[in-house]
Amino acid sequence: MKTRFSKRLRFLSILCWAALAGAPRTPAQTPLNIQMYAGLSITGAVGTVYSVEYVTDLAQTNSWRTLEFLQPPASPFLWADKSAPAMGRRFYRAAVFAAPTNLVFIPPGTFRMGAPTNEEDSSMLGPEYPQTAVTISRGFFGWKYEVTQGEYLALMGNNPSYCNGDRSGEAPPYNQNYGTDLTRPVEMVTWFNATNYCGKLTQRERAAGRIATNSVYRLPTEAEWEYACRAWTSTRFSYGDDLDYTSLVDYAWYDGNSSFTSHPVGQKLPNPWGLYDMHGNVEEYCLDVYATYLGGIVLDPQGPGTGSGRVHRGGDWSHPNWACRSAFRFGFAGTFTFFNLGFRVVLAPGQP
Repeated sequence: MKTRFSKRLRFLSILCWAALAGAPRTPAQTPLNIQMYAGLSITGAVGTVYSVEYVTDLAQTNSWRTLEFLQPPASPFLWADKSAPAMGRRFYRAAVFAAPTNLVFIPPGTFRMGAPTNEEDSSMLGPEYPQTAVTISRGFFGWKYEVTQGEYLALMGNNPSYCNGDRSGEAPPYNQNYGTDLTRPVEMVTWFNATNYCGKLTQRERAAGRIATNSVYRLPTEAEWEYACRAWTSTRFSYGDDLDYTSLVDYAWYDGNSSFTSHPVGQKLPNPWGLYDMHGNVEEYCLDVYATYLGGIVLDPQGPGTGSGRVHRGGDWSHPNWACRSAFRFGFAGTFTFFNLGFRVVLAPGQP
C-alpha cells in the first residue's frame, strides 16, 4: 500500500552528458539513471566548468535551459537542483562548457562590498558605505576585457567613441588625433546602448547554439562587478592597499599616466582572476540603479527597482588615482554619454 509520502516522490531521469573536445555542448555519452532527488552526480576533471541544464520534455532537445555554471570541487560531485518545482519533472545534463577565450569563470562566493569608513580616499564622489556582506550564489563568466570599439562596431554597425579619429579641433588637452585603433574600449555609449549590445550578443550566440536558450549576456550587477574586481581580496585594490599609489601604474590607466586618452585593452596587469582594466582605462556601466548601500547581509543584490541613475565602476583615464580603487562608485542618468565611460559584459544563467 502506497503511503502519502511515497506518492509525492519524484523519480527524475538524470542525463549526465560530457562534451566532446572541440565541440562545445555536444553529448559524448548519455547514461540514464533514476534518482529520488532533483539533481545529478557529476564525474569529470576537477576544475572543469559545466553548464548544468534541464528540459521538461526529452523530445525538446533544442530547449535545454541553464540552471547554473558549476566548477565541481571534487569528482564525483553531487549536485542538487534548489529551484526544482514541488510537482513536475525535469531531465538534467551537465555539459562541459567550452567558454570563448575572452571569458573568465567567476565562482560563487561571499565578500564584503564597499569600503570601510577609514579607507584612505574613500567616498571622494559617491557613498561607498555602509559595508555590506554579499553572497553571490551562482557562478558566472566575466568578459576578460572591456568591450572594444571593434567589437561594438562589428555587432552594432557604428562606433560612437570619442577616442577615435582626428579630434584636433576640440578643447585641450583632448584635441588629439586618436587614429583608428579599434582595440581601445568603446565609450560615448548610454546605459541603453550597452544593454542593447548585450541583447544582440545574446541573440547571436543563442542562434549559433553556443549558449543555452535562457543564458544571457548582460551587464554585471554592481555586486558582481565589485566581487569580480576584488577577486577575494579586501584591500583598496585587487593587488594590495598601495597607499602611495606607486604600483597603480602597472595595473591602470588614469590621469597620471594616460596622456589624456584611453588605451588598447589588456595592456596592464590583470587582477588575480585574470580580468584586465578593472582599475582604470574607462569606467564601466553596471546593471543597477544607483543608490546607497543597505548594509547588513544580502543575497545576489540587484539594486533598487526604479530610478534613472546608473552605476559606473572602475575609474578611468581622465580621473585621479583614487578613483581606481575597488570600492569606488559613481552614477549618472543612463541617457548620458562620456568619453571615459564604457562597459564589459558577463555571461550568466537566466531564469530557470
